[in-house]
Amino acid sequence: MTSTSTISSDDELLARLRSCPPGERDAVFEAIFHAHRARVFGVCRYLCGAGGLAEDALQETFLEAYKGLSGFRGDARLGTWIYRIAVRTALRLRARQAALPDTPVDAGADAVHPHEALAARERMRHVQTAIDMLPAEQRVVLALFAVDGLGHSEIATVLGIPEGTVWSRLHNARKALAVTLGVPPRAGATS
Repeated sequence: MTSTSTISSDDELLARLRSCPPGERDAVFEAIFHAHRARVFGVCRYLCGAGGLAEDALQETFLEAYKGLSGFRGDARLGTWIYRIAVRTALRLRARQAALPDTPVDAGADAVHPHEALAARERMRHVQTAIDMLPAEQRVVLALFAVDGLGHSEIATVLGIPEGTVWSRLHNARKALAVTLGVPPRAGATS
């Protein structure tokens, strides 16, 4: 979810960027980068499935944003505009990569026994494979919702689609993941 402080700071940063002398533009953009880096990386990592590719997507996203800021009209919030660039960039890079290497999974500091770590790694690999099998439209909605915590209306704005389409894609993604992962349907859930 986007906090009001991020919104106001985005507005302030954008105003500073537009009014600052050319020599200060890089410093203001660096503040924009720091404000959005973690969330954009989360979406890139989720969509790309590999750390190295996600890093590339992050870098390309902010390079495109830097180049395009002079043409940014402000029709959407700055963060929304950057997310749009991140989604397009991550999907483009992923499409270019023929075969993804296995994503290393950190079992966490709590995993004491090597068998537990291996089991956690296998579960994560299984979940990532199931996510990778989803159509790109569903993967994107799932990433913005589950990883980044955006609401349905925010996702609709980021992707430029109706909110009903977001609901539909998210429902279909959850349903497909449940089938692939062998999760029984929830009580009262309809097909």
